[in-house]
Amino acid sequence: MLEETLKWRSTYKPEEIRWHEVAIEGETGKAYRANFHDREGRTVLIMRPAKQNTSSHDNQLRHLVYLLENAILNLPEGQERMLWLIDFTGWSLTNAVPVKTAREAANILQNHYPERLAASFLYNPPRIFEAFWKIVKYFLDPKTFQKIQFVYPKNEASIELFHKYFDVETLPVEFGGKNKIQYAHEEFSKLMLKDDIKSASIWGLNEKPAQVDHATNGHATSEVAPEPSRVAAQAS
Repeated sequence: MLEETLKWRSTYKPEEIRWHEVAIEGETGKAYRANFHDREGRTVLIMRPAKQNTSSHDNQLRHLVYLLENAILNLPEGQERMLWLIDFTGWSLTNAVPVKTAREAANILQNHYPERLAASFLYNPPRIFEAFWKIVKYFLDPKTFQKIQFVYPKNEASIELFHKYFDVETLPVEFGGKNKIQYAHEEFSKLMLKDDIKSASIWGLNEKPAQVDHATNGHATSEVAPEPSRVAAQAS
């Protein structure tokens, strides 16, 4: 697995993906790093499949990989795993990602980010989701499958388990919490641009700081001139 991941990283170059390249995928807030942590202080990624806004298979995967790298970058010292909160409110088969994309996303997570996922909570999935889940679950290895929990607002047992991981005061209202904060793409973009600089420094890349262009809804417009790191290639 390590050899295959080194090969993948040397060609896919996840550490070189920058926010301005995938920002369009985040315009609706369909996936982003939360501004709160779980009870153990771990990074949380929030996903809202109903807010799907593009059809590019490749760019959707690059956006996911970017967020995985960013989540790892922001893990507190001593923590190695993240959590996913997936809100299925408004989800339907019409806005579901293609099975091909779901399968490839599962492969990337399992094969190149093993043991990075602590738990994934599927919140309030509609009954129609069961048909989609019957297909997707076969792409998951047993360890990943065991980390996935279904949470239903009217099911006390699932809510009790959910609250063992999260403080209701920090949870967004859409997950049954009291946190009324809303995703703001422009503000999130500013945060990601700062993280891009931090990531480049860690990986030994020299880059010009990108600027958020408010007229383009949070996209960065200045050129980024990376000097590719050969760490992964040398390791392989």
